[in-house]
Amino acid sequence: MRHYLFNTNKQKYVKGDKPKVDCILCALRDKHPDVVNLEIARRQGFIVSVNLYPFNPGHIMIFPSRHTEKIDELTDEEALAMHRILTKSLKILQKEFNPDGFNVGYNLGQNSGASVSHLHLHVVPRFGNEVGYLDVLAGARLVVVDPVDIRDRLRKGFESF
Repeated sequence: MRHYLFNTNKQKYVKGDKPKVDCILCALRDKHPDVVNLEIARRQGFIVSVNLYPFNPGHIMIFPSRHTEKIDELTDEEALAMHRILTKSLKILQKEFNPDGFNVGYNLGQNSGASVSHLHLHVVPRFGNEVGYLDVLAGARLVVVDPVDIRDRLRKGFESF
């Protein structure tokens, strides 16, 4: 049986203890003072940001600057730009963290696990050494990552993009 160690801050966030804004990603875009600025870069109408509750070091999100909730609301040009940003992001993450692989995907709709309606693409580096002593002894996993440190580390890679 697998157990999980909950990040109580994320649990509070999901249950409603979050900044009083209509959309957290739009607030990030607008640099709202109540929202932690984890932005790495702005390119071609998109923002790249570290996830506030990263699953692994380097867990980022790519989202359109304009508020949209459905992938089919992107124009062809926006979809292509997003893919280009994803490709560049993978190269930067590979260079910076040297992961063994990536999970890339969308959570579309509330029943998918999405806690934010604004369309966003998750990019999660995966590492072969993710199994730790908690996995073995307790069937649990603990990830301690400071998203601000990750943001600062990745900004350098995006400067030339």
